Amino acid sequence: MLRKTRIAAAAVIFAALTLLFLDFTGTLHRWLDWLAGIQFIPAVLSVHLVTVALLVTLTLVFGRIYCSVICPLGIMQDIISWAHGKTARKNRFRFSWSPARNVLRYTMLGLFIASIIAGLTSLASLIEPYSAFGRIVSNLFGPLYQWGNNALALVAERADSYAFYSTDVWMKGLSALITAAVTLAVIFILSWKNGRTYCNTICPVGTILGLLSRFSLFRIMIDTGKCRECGLCARRCKASCINMKEGKVDHSRCVDCFDCLDACSEGAVIYVPVWKKSGDNASGSRGKVSSASGNAGSSDIRDNGRRAFITSAAVAVSAATIKAQEMKLDGGLAEIQDKKVPARKTPLKPAGSQSFRHFTQHCTACQLCVTVCPQQVLRPSSSLLTFMQPEMSFERGWCRPECTKCSEVCPSGPIRPVTQAEKSSIQIGHAVVIYENCVVNTDGVSCGNCARHCPSGAIQMVHSVPGDRESLRIPVVNPERCIGCGACENLCPARPFSAIYVEGHEVHRTI
Repeated sequence: MLRKTRIAAAAVIFAALTLLFLDFTGTLHRWLDWLAGIQFIPAVLSVHLVTVALLVTLTLVFGRIYCSVICPLGIMQDIISWAHGKTARKNRFRFSWSPARNVLRYTMLGLFIASIIAGLTSLASLIEPYSAFGRIVSNLFGPLYQWGNNALALVAERADSYAFYSTDVWMKGLSALITAAVTLAVIFILSWKNGRTYCNTICPVGTILGLLSRFSLFRIMIDTGKCRECGLCARRCKASCINMKEGKVDHSRCVDCFDCLDACSEGAVIYVPVWKKSGDNASGSRGKVSSASGNAGSSDIRDNGRRAFITSAAVAVSAATIKAQEMKLDGGLAEIQDKKVPARKTPLKPAGSQSFRHFTQHCTACQLCVTVCPQQVLRPSSSLLTFMQPEMSFERGWCRPECTKCSEVCPSGPIRPVTQAEKSSIQIGHAVVIYENCVVNTDGVSCGNCARHCPSGAIQMVHSVPGDRESLRIPVVNPERCIGCGACENLCPARPFSAIYVEGHEVHRTI
C-alpha cells in the first residue's frame, strides 16, 4: 500500500512539473507554480524559511520521502530504472548492496556549497536536481511539445476550430541544448545501470537530506526474527543500501521507495517508528535457513508486475512541411537578414532582479522563466560566470511593460514579484544609438521606427543637421526616461546590427 501511494503521488507531481516546464502559454503556472516553490534548493536560495522548515521536518519524520515523491529528477531516475527492469525479468532483481561512497558525496556537496558562497550559482546549478530537470524538459522535450501543438493547430484550423494556435518553435542555443543532452545522458546511464547512483553520489540535495534522514523517526527496518536471508529486498533496492549480511539499512541513502517492502513475502522488511523496532530487536534473533530454502522463497515471490506492459506514447509529430516564413522587404524582392546580438558591457536582467549580482547569486538556471516568456526575450547565457542563467536579448521580441510572467514563476528569488505599474518604472538599462548603423545615414531615408514604438517616450527625432529643417531626422535618447524594454532595438530595421541597442545596468533603478 505504501509503495502504491508513493508511486501515485510521484506520478502526479512529475506530470505536473513536466507540464509546468512545457507550457509555453503560461496558463498552468497560476495553479502549478507552487510545485517549483517547494523544491529544496530554490526554497533555500529564496530564503523561504517556512518551506525549508517543512521539508526538513518531513525528512526528520519520514526519511527521504522528498527524493521519491517531490524531486522531479529523482522520479525520472525511477522511471528509467523501472523501464530497464521491464526489458527482462532478471533485471527486476538486479541490484545489490554496495558501500556508501562518502568521499565523493561530501566532496560534491562541499564544491556545491563553495560555489554558492563564491557567487558561482550558475556552476552549482549544473548538479542541482530541480534545475537539471528543468533544463532537460525545456530544451529537449519543449521543442517536441511545441511541434506537436503546431500539428494539432494545423488539424484544428482545417476543421474550422481554434482550440490550438501555432507557436514559434525556438531552439534556445547550442550550449543549452548540449548541456541538457549531456545531463540527460549521465542521468540515463547511471539510472539504467544502478538506479539511484546519482542521488547518492552527486546530488547535493540527496546528501543533505541523507544526513538528516539518519535521525528520521520512521525508518525501513529488517525484522531479524522473520528474515530468511533470501536477499530479495537487497536485489530490489535501487539505492543499494540494504546490507543483508548485517541485516541493516543505510538510512542516509534510503529514499523510501518501499520497493523492498513489496519484494519481501515474509513481512520481514517493515516501515515503523524507530522506537517500536528497537523494542522488537531486543527479543528477536536472526533466523537461519539453508540456501535451498532461500531459493525456494525467491521462486515463490509473486511477480505482480509481469502482466504490466509499457504504454509507449510515441507522439511522432511529423511536420514535414512546416514552412519557415521569411520576412520580406521591397515587395518580397529583398530578404531581411537575421539580427545579431550586440556586445553589451553588462548583460540585461529582468525587472525585479534588483541588480546583476543579486540575480546571479540566486538564480538556479532552471529556465522556467525562459519557458513562459511570451516574447522570447529571455534565453540561456553561454558565458562561464552566468552559464545557463537567463539573460535578455531582443532579436526575437521586446520586453513589454505589461508582462510580468517571469517574476510570477521564479521559484528561487532572483526575480522578485513586480506589478505592471512597478515594471513600467524600473530601469534595467538604457538605449544607446549607433549613428553609423542608422538607415537615415546609411540609406538616406527617413525612419523614426524607434521613437514611434518607445513605450516610455524616451526617444525623440531631431534634425540630423542642426538648424536645417529640411534635413532628415535622427533619434536622440533621454536616458532618464528609458526603461530598457528593447522595443527600439527589436524594431530597428538596420541589419545585421541594430542602430540602437540597450546597455544593461549593474543595479536597476526606479524612474
